[in-house]
Amino acid sequence: MRWPLRVLRSHVPRDMNTPQAISPLTAGRLLARNTVWNLLGQLLPMLVAIVTVPLLIRNLGDARFGVLSLAWVLIGYFSLFDLGLGRALTVMVADRLARHQREHIPPVVWTSLLLMLALGVVGGLLTAAASSWLIHRALKIPPALQPETLLSFYLLAISIPLVTLTSGLRGVLEGLQRFRILNLIRIPITVFSLAGPLLVLPFSHSLVMIVALLMAARLVGLAMHWMACIHALPELRAGLRWQRSLLKPVARLGSWMTVSNVIGPVLIYTDRFLIGGLLSVSAVTYYAAPFDMVTRLSVIPGAVAGVLFPALAVSMSQDPLRTELLLGRGIKYVFMALFPLIFLMMTFAPEGLRLWLGPAFAAQASSVLRWLAAGVFLNSLAYMPFALIQSAGRPDVTARLHLIELPLYCIALVILVKAWGIEGAAIAWVGRIALDTVLIFFYARRIIGRKLRFWPKLQAATVLGLLFFAAACLPETWGMKTVVLISGLALFALAAGRWAVAPDEWAFLLRKRGIANLAGRADAAP
Repeated sequence: MRWPLRVLRSHVPRDMNTPQAISPLTAGRLLARNTVWNLLGQLLPMLVAIVTVPLLIRNLGDARFGVLSLAWVLIGYFSLFDLGLGRALTVMVADRLARHQREHIPPVVWTSLLLMLALGVVGGLLTAAASSWLIHRALKIPPALQPETLLSFYLLAISIPLVTLTSGLRGVLEGLQRFRILNLIRIPITVFSLAGPLLVLPFSHSLVMIVALLMAARLVGLAMHWMACIHALPELRAGLRWQRSLLKPVARLGSWMTVSNVIGPVLIYTDRFLIGGLLSVSAVTYYAAPFDMVTRLSVIPGAVAGVLFPALAVSMSQDPLRTELLLGRGIKYVFMALFPLIFLMMTFAPEGLRLWLGPAFAAQASSVLRWLAAGVFLNSLAYMPFALIQSAGRPDVTARLHLIELPLYCIALVILVKAWGIEGAAIAWVGRIALDTVLIFFYARRIIGRKLRFWPKLQAATVLGLLFFAAACLPETWGMKTVVLISGLALFALAAGRWAVAPDEWAFLLRKRGIANLAGRADAAP
């Protein structure tokens, strides 16, 4: 079934072989600038986490930090209660801007926000009702921690409406291409969420106090997002503009995105809850720390895909050739940015963990880190086609894929965790990611409706990259590891310079304003 956007977008047939005038909303220079802001908004909190996580583990202990990591997961997972409307808002706002219908944006925003507030309240009530069962039965929380964990979960339930509303406002800012102000808000709020618990430790180790601090940060973040939206879209000052006729198309687009929002985090974080249930909360810490460490590399593809999402929503209906260009370049630059980092992590995983978290973590989690790093690399390649599918108004595709993957993944996870512990969980996660990546690319090609020119090169590069990662795990001495690392990176640089970067791209890179000029070049092939 082809997903129609008759109400949300007016489609105009275009010749696939005739390039159209480039919309300012998909201009390369704008996308490059927004990507830099997105990277800053993601990388700076990651650097803070590298410092704060060891301090929190040392002061809170394995069990308490395991509960705190679950709280962080739940805070991010609460965005599922927005019914996918945050993502849908980005598509609708970007589309109306592209069609010069700015006056039609406020009704969409207000209708969606009011609906999201109602959904957030319902989500909070459901979470509060389920908290006792989660704490006392589902998770192996030590009895001494159960009372404060229960109170913490109640506080998290209260914060759900804040999270859903913030998700909607963030979607508005992304649709308006206001990534600068969005990240100027995100950076201090996220940094405070990571470092704030350290402010509580001199006075108390209570999880209730820590979660209350996180809740206060969410409230401040909501207020800042609202002020940014008012500044970027003054039309919102006119007051509530509820439009009942928008409910059906908004809910229709958001409903399938909700399926992905619900199942996506389940696919990502089910392993932690199963480890906590089948093994112990302490085992969650040994798994969660390397997981959080390596998955933070996803900020790179996430930053690129986040910027491309509204741009693809515009180009899909205006210029199919531009769509393929944006998709190919996004994948290529993410590959080139991530490969050296993953290769380094594969080579020195035990040494890095020993330096960061100590010998106990290095012994328990080195193989876990390597498996997860391979999975993150594969997953990063799927970010751009995933954004393409959803921006094209086909969230039903990704939702159906997730529905297929979920039972298969859960079965594999239970079997492998029982057989090999936390390493088995990492293997199951990588297997699920590999399947998801292949299927996402298959459907992205179908949506574009033509053979992707970069696909053969990407296949060959991915296979070679995985072979390089496997080779990096073999050496045991510092000397051999160093030789393998230098040799691998030299071969990668040679291959990237000869086959990945086109001559016209090198010409722009070598100019005074290299990257900016390259980003502004609209007609170069990926």
